[in-house]
Amino acid sequence: MAFMQLDLFISNNQEQGLIKNLLPKDGVVEIYPAFFTKEESESLFNHLLNEIEWQQDSMKFYGKQVNLPRLTAWYGESMKQYSYSGIDMNVKPWTEELLFIKNRIEKNSGLKFTSVLLNFYRDGNDSVSWHRDNEKVLRVNPVIASVSFGATRTFKFRHIDDHSLVRMFVLMKGETQHKWEHTIPKTSRQVDQRIGLTFRILF
Repeated sequence: MAFMQLDLFISNNQEQGLIKNLLPKDGVVEIYPAFFTKEESESLFNHLLNEIEWQQDSMKFYGKQVNLPRLTAWYGESMKQYSYSGIDMNVKPWTEELLFIKNRIEKNSGLKFTSVLLNFYRDGNDSVSWHRDNEKVLRVNPVIASVSFGATRTFKFRHIDDHSLVRMFVLMKGETQHKWEHTIPKTSRQVDQRIGLTFRILF
């Protein structure tokens, strides 16, 4: 299996510019280091931790209902409901801080995002399994803008055909959601809390 490691996951204080497409084929992934200052990151993390209405979702796994190994929340425009893996997400209105993050991303990308899915990884036991964000409501070649606050966690990509593997912090564009799966795996290392946001455009 081909393997490439890029330790650029979620450090907000790296002094380097935009790194263009890190995927070797079939998609576009861009990294934006130092997207928020240290002070902004700490303030935003505290808001997300304490003010977001986190929920514990569950799904059927081999006929048994099990809790997802993370907490989630869905915010955005009032009519933009979202479902994945049989889980219906009820939309909540934007907070001032979420709009601050959203506006920064939109100014940088030139796109307008309608919604955001938030994931709260409480420790190394929390994770998200291999998946693609390719629901029909996102349409063809969706752009997913991902930003994270808190502890560093590994972010991996795996091509659906040859399983070539890439680890990175990302902005996902082009064919990425159709050709590459991604995951944040569990870890036995002692890690602190992490909050990840993935901004989406629902139609």
